Amino acid sequence: MRGYVLSTAKQMAAAGVVALLSLWLGVATAAMMVNALSAGASDQELVRQKAYYERVNADRQARLNSAMAQLNSNNGSFAEMAVSVEKRHAALAQLFQEFKGVPGAAQALAPAKPRLMSTNPVERVTYTRMDQERLIDAADNFAKTRAERLRAAFRLAGLTPEGYTGRGNALGGPLIDSKDPRALAAILDVDEDFARRIQRASTNMSDMRGLTDAAQSLPFFRPTGAAAVSSSYGVRLDPFTRRPAFHSGLDFPGGFFTPILAAAPGVISFTGVRSGYGNTIEIDHGGGFKTRYAHLQGISVSVGQRVGVGQRIGAMGSTGRSTGPHLHYEIWVAGRPQNPNRYLKAGEYVQQAR
Repeated sequence: MRGYVLSTAKQMAAAGVVALLSLWLGVATAAMMVNALSAGASDQELVRQKAYYERVNADRQARLNSAMAQLNSNNGSFAEMAVSVEKRHAALAQLFQEFKGVPGAAQALAPAKPRLMSTNPVERVTYTRMDQERLIDAADNFAKTRAERLRAAFRLAGLTPEGYTGRGNALGGPLIDSKDPRALAAILDVDEDFARRIQRASTNMSDMRGLTDAAQSLPFFRPTGAAAVSSSYGVRLDPFTRRPAFHSGLDFPGGFFTPILAAAPGVISFTGVRSGYGNTIEIDHGGGFKTRYAHLQGISVSVGQRVGVGQRIGAMGSTGRSTGPHLHYEIWVAGRPQNPNRYLKAGEYVQQAR
């Protein structure tokens, strides 16, 4: 017989080994569970993607079957189907004229890549009709998405977008104003459903163009490259009296002679010294909009001069009631000060809509 003495040190060592084994077992088990869950999530995502593509293929096949059924119901009149495709093409060409020059439109509305098909002319015409439907849907989605983003920008600035949307600009005006799709179908000489989709895409395109043009004339752009804002619009502690006082603009800190830029195109309506503001420039943008740039070190424009958005009009300074070099920037609408922050955030939406 042999005897073993388990000293305190040996007991602690054994306990440590057991603890390490338990920790390793726990970590390994957790890793296996995470891998299993990740694999499950990946499998679910693959199943969802497979179901989505099956639905897309089923939809395409349904459209193809419908077109073939329509062709058969017309006693196999291939000539009639070909003429219908030509008329649709003419209507699409008329619509796409309005998308010329719009950034991103060429890529979004590019025709589908030619697919390998049989030499059967019926199938070729059918696939052409399907591609036409895809193009009209892409045009509608493209215009609608950008128009909605611009509407959101106008609402963010506190403006009513309906007052800036285009009125009958696309497709010659009367085609949009025609409320009856049957009348539009007669004008374009296409089927009523296709005419309705042409009208919807044209209306969204007209709204997008109207909002885009209006956004170019509103103070949606930054008046300086300085990113920081040292003092916001609203009530604040006055830096001189240390009492609450209303601050009617935004303060952008920066160095002396930092370029000051016009936030929108307009006409210089004032240059000179205003009480408290120091050297000041005011720009009239039309429609009741005016911007004010104060505490300037230098002025580079004169009254009556027309300026464009982003054009240098002066240099940052610390004139007037100022504690250091910065730009005091204000936006006025119909004689009332507005919160410039709302317009700057709206400008970000406008940039994204390009």
